[in-house]
Order: sequence, then structure tokens, then C-alpha cells
Amino acid sequence: MPLHRHRSGTTRRSPLATGAALLAALALPLTLPGAATAAGADGSAAPPARGTARMGQGVVEHDGQGGLPKDSRVVQTEGVDVSSHQGTVAWQSLWNSGVKWAYVKATEGTYYKNPYFTQQYNGSYAIGMIRGAYHFATPDTTSGAAQANHFVDNGGGWSRDGKTLPGVLDIEWNPYGASCYGLGQAAMVGWIRDFTTTYRARTGRDAVIYTATSWWKECTGDNAGFGATNPLWVARYDTTVGELPAGWPVHTMWQYTSTGPIVGDHNRFNGALDRVQALANG
Repeated sequence: MPLHRHRSGTTRRSPLATGAALLAALALPLTLPGAATAAGADGSAAPPARGTARMGQGVVEHDGQGGLPKDSRVVQTEGVDVSSHQGTVAWQSLWNSGVKWAYVKATEGTYYKNPYFTQQYNGSYAIGMIRGAYHFATPDTTSGAAQANHFVDNGGGWSRDGKTLPGVLDIEWNPYGASCYGLGQAAMVGWIRDFTTTYRARTGRDAVIYTATSWWKECTGDNAGFGATNPLWVARYDTTVGELPAGWPVHTMWQYTSTGPIVGDHNRFNGALDRVQALANG
């Protein structure tokens, strides 16, 4: 709340009146951009505005924020993911810090496109990063095929230029309602299959699946049917990757924190930079 200085000659309030006004002001709710502005019927916070969901948002709430990864003898390559939450991104600073790849939120459902997408997607490319786009899934709004087409039509495509990673299906906790979007496990698996099949038909690439093991178990029954085709990007904010969802013997990427040292969620690619390039090239 802004404070205003009084010029000399203005009317002063009595100390009691000023104190009462201050107490009244402190009682007002503080509203931050993107925050819920009303409480639900049960007293819980209202869901955020549609379109504001971002990768890993549910991980902090459901799985917590653990420590940073331990050093490993396995070569890993640092990456970042961003959305409109980060606004205009200082890519040079990220590059200087050692970040070599990036994913940018392009779309959500069939109703949203990231207004910062062009700056974020082209900016990461221009600085030298290998980059790709991701889609935040809302399986309760439209079909997997409809959302895959919306994604491809609005930045989620792929080209064999050595700098473009395959698109990502971000499938995780629902920030707007029930964790599994009101779908049973079989229906959720069918929705994911609808998205990934359509994405492959449109681009010639298998989409990367971003998820958390605990969500995958709850909402798909720990389905093992995607590990042979779709690279895994696992979210776990702790010092180790931990248990992977069924069907994936190894992970391709690991989102290990949502509190990066500069901006965005930070990730490690399971391999050296040449393996990132290999994924880009298909």
C-alpha cells in the first residue's frame, strides 16, 4: 500500500484517528498478481485464474520443496523452464550461469496462449540455447487431440534444426480443481494417449511427458504404457530423482527445484550437451 507524505499546511488527523485508519488498512487483504481474490464456500482459497498454471506448480503444494541435488559423476546439463509467470526473461544471465537448454510454456487447454512466448522462445534460441515448448494439460476441458492441435498451432511444433526440442505434455495436479481433473485412471490414460498420438501425427516426434511420480500413480494407476515411446521429464524437488513412474527405466530430464538462482524452475538433463542435441535432432 503506498504511503503519502503530507505537505506543510495540510490538515493533520489526531493520533487516535490515524491509528484507527492504520488498523483498518492492515485488515485489508493483500492481492498479488495471479493470486486468488476470493474464498471458496468452504473457506479455502479460490482457484487461480485460468491460464496462470505453470510447470511444477502442483509439485510444491503436494510434494514439497527439498534440497538441491547432490553432486554426481554422471554428466548432466543444466536447463530452465519458464512461463508468463517470469515475464520478459534475461536470457544472457541464464546463459552465463551455465543454462544450456530451455522449455517455454506455449499453451494451456484450448483457451490460452502465453503472451510472452515470442520473447522467451526466440530469446533463448538467439542466445544459443536448445529450446522447446510445453503445453499445460487440462483434461477436463477438451480432448487430448484438441489440445495437441492447439499446442502445435501455437508454438509447439518441431523442426530438425538442431536447436528445437520435441514438445512437452505437462500433465500434473489440477490447480483449478480436483487433482485428477475428475477423470478415472483409465480415462486419464486414454486422454494422454489421445494427446501423444495426435502430437506425433502432427510433428513426427513423440512428445516428452512431464509429470511427478506421485501424481502419475494417483491419476493413471501408475500406467506403464508410455515409457517405450515418450521421454520422461520427472519432477521431484529433492536431492535425488527418486522413484520413477512405471514404464520408464530412466529419466531424460529432472526438474529439481522451483526456486532457481536466477529465474524459472531449474532442471538437469540426464547427459552431456551432445545428448540434448541428439534429442533435438530426433
